[in-house]
Amino acid sequence: MGGLRLRLLLALVLTSAVTLAAAAAVVLGPLQQRLRDQSVQSLRAATLAARPQFERALRRRGADREVALSSEGFDLSEQTGARVLSTDSALSAADGESAPGFLGDSEGGPVPAQALLATARTLNRQVTVLDVRGEDVAVGVPLYERGVVVGVVVARRRLTEVANAVVQVRNALLAAAAVGLAAALALGIALSSTLLRRLGRLRAAALRISTEGPTAPMPRDAGNDEVGDLARALARMQEELRRQEAARRAFVATASHELRTPLTMLLGTMELLQDDLSDEGRLDVADARRQVATAGRELMRLSRLAEELLDLSRLDASVQLRSEPIELGELARAVAAEFELSARDRETRVDVVPPALGAWGRGDPDAVARVVRILIDNALRYAPGEPIRVSASEGARAATIEVSDRGPGIPPEERDRIFERFHRGRAAGSEGGFGLGLAIGRELAEKMNGALTLSERPGGGARFELSLPPHRGDRTENVDVVATVPGS
Repeated sequence: MGGLRLRLLLALVLTSAVTLAAAAAVVLGPLQQRLRDQSVQSLRAATLAARPQFERALRRRGADREVALSSEGFDLSEQTGARVLSTDSALSAADGESAPGFLGDSEGGPVPAQALLATARTLNRQVTVLDVRGEDVAVGVPLYERGVVVGVVVARRRLTEVANAVVQVRNALLAAAAVGLAAALALGIALSSTLLRRLGRLRAAALRISTEGPTAPMPRDAGNDEVGDLARALARMQEELRRQEAARRAFVATASHELRTPLTMLLGTMELLQDDLSDEGRLDVADARRQVATAGRELMRLSRLAEELLDLSRLDASVQLRSEPIELGELARAVAAEFELSARDRETRVDVVPPALGAWGRGDPDAVARVVRILIDNALRYAPGEPIRVSASEGARAATIEVSDRGPGIPPEERDRIFERFHRGRAAGSEGGFGLGLAIGRELAEKMNGALTLSERPGGGARFELSLPPHRGDRTENVDVVATVPGS
């Protein structure tokens, strides 16, 4: 469990870390450039918007012009945080210097070379100039009078707030990432503890079942998730184990009784025959015949039990069945003919109703014949003296063989269990079988992609229906296979 908890925590923390790293890469990468571009464009737009005021100030004369230009420069500087310089295009350099002089300066002091270069380029090109160098940006805007450039205004500033904003965002993102990872770790510990605790209860229950058997208590887990589904699956498995254990015990009890009774009778019969044969001249032939007949019946019971157990072993071993065309009407007639003597002894009539145009299905002929034998044998044992009807038909979706009788039928409380292994109905007498026949029949039907079902019969009795996939090919093929069923 410790390894599972560690893997869950690592997966959750790594997922959170990768998500936060991807978010940081997406946000921080272009953030600084976007902020720089926005600041540059904001400075350029503010300077262009202030050009009309600078042009009006430049048209003044004398000292008023310098005062007006300085005033407009201070206003623009407060608005943008930049150093604003303005000059007249006719102003020449003092003392022969090539650098232009400025009529207005919002800060004073030495003029940066970037501002001087922007001023010269604006005057030379007579267009708005944008000069960005690292964290420094300068915007030069020409001033016009009657369509002629008469001056220039330059706004220069450092973009330090962009770097500060990026640092603040990065720090905030790192703090959020730390909080997120801590929350993910705490949540992972809580979820893994709950999950492992639930799994631990199921593990302990499984170990108890392995040591104490299917009657061990199973914890309840009402969660609507995979662990809850696992708990309910284990509960269903435990219930099935209980049923199988009950069936096994019932089978052991039934088989031991069914084996002990005929064996005891066979031993008694053999002792009586041995006594009769040892006394020469006093042999009672009629009594010997009765004893031999009794021994024969008991041997038949043992043979039937051995045959059913062999069928079960083949089904459990998943022996592959054939799939070939079968004419079900002919097969039903052939199997019913096998029961003529036993039906006559029980004063029971077996009526076979052949289909008018034939009923073709697909399956294993031997397996189909085995299922029909089981159904007719059950009808003879549970409904003695009542007529038995065997019919075959073919529909669009299935080909069927139906075996019905007019006996006492199946009680409603037993209809869901008669197809279980080793289940014997309450009406089963000394010849009620071992509770294997119908279970074998249903499993054989399902292996042939068919079904064996029980339905109510009007007027009482039981009606069993074997359904098989229909055959729509050449209906003349493999007819000789069906003809060999009585001897299979």
